[in-house]
Amino acid sequence: MNFAPKLIALDVDGTIVDGLNDMTTAVREAVRAAAEAGIHIVISTGRSMPGVMNAVEKIGLSDGLAVASNGAVVFSFRPPTVLHAITFDASEAVQLVLEQVPDAMVAVEELGVGYRVNKSFPDGEINGQMKLESVLELIAQPVTRVIIRAPEHSPESFSKMVHSLGLEGTNYFIGYTAWLDLAPEGVSKASGLDLVCAELGVAAADVLAIGDGLNDLEMITWAGRGVAMGQAPDELKDLADGITASIHEDGAAREIRSYL
Repeated sequence: MNFAPKLIALDVDGTIVDGLNDMTTAVREAVRAAAEAGIHIVISTGRSMPGVMNAVEKIGLSDGLAVASNGAVVFSFRPPTVLHAITFDASEAVQLVLEQVPDAMVAVEELGVGYRVNKSFPDGEINGQMKLESVLELIAQPVTRVIIRAPEHSPESFSKMVHSLGLEGTNYFIGYTAWLDLAPEGVSKASGLDLVCAELGVAAADVLAIGDGLNDLEMITWAGRGVAMGQAPDELKDLADGITASIHEDGAAREIRSYL
């Protein structure tokens, strides 16, 4: 393979950390070795800024750019400074979903701080501070990201319901569980990485992107080489240029090490 990445875009959950938010030594050392070799390391995740910084600290990156909130936020760190943020009116989409699942948890991102929520989310599911508000308060103003969580529903029935709603004016991603991410229309990890590449003078063709979820689809197909983790859904694997081992087998580290 002649491909040599100038930038590595890394999803976080399921790619460089496991379900307990733990990062192995193998992954940490591979990412740091790539950075020391002069390759730009860009965290590209659905997490908010505090969640990104948690991953940055685990790796030990000294500085750089990151894509948060599924592409709605681009920021530099040391200290965290927002360079680009896109907001949207999520009120109609949230109300449509809640008509079907009125017991759902709703969280809207409070940029750089955490989330405002209608109910407390389980520990570890979202990062940063949580502030309780009513749903009407949550959707009163444009936001960068909305999470809707329906733990009492199966992933299959929840996914079918969401797809049937025709959520216009938004870009949405469904997770492994009954979890829905709402983002501004046209926004994805790929659109955020486009901005990062323009800032750094790197072409998309020179980007290695690694991810494991359906919110990585655009990023995986946009990058010069898009790689799916071993546990990724078939929909992602089918569109990827390559498939590495699973999170439990340090798949991201294996892929990164192959270029060093």
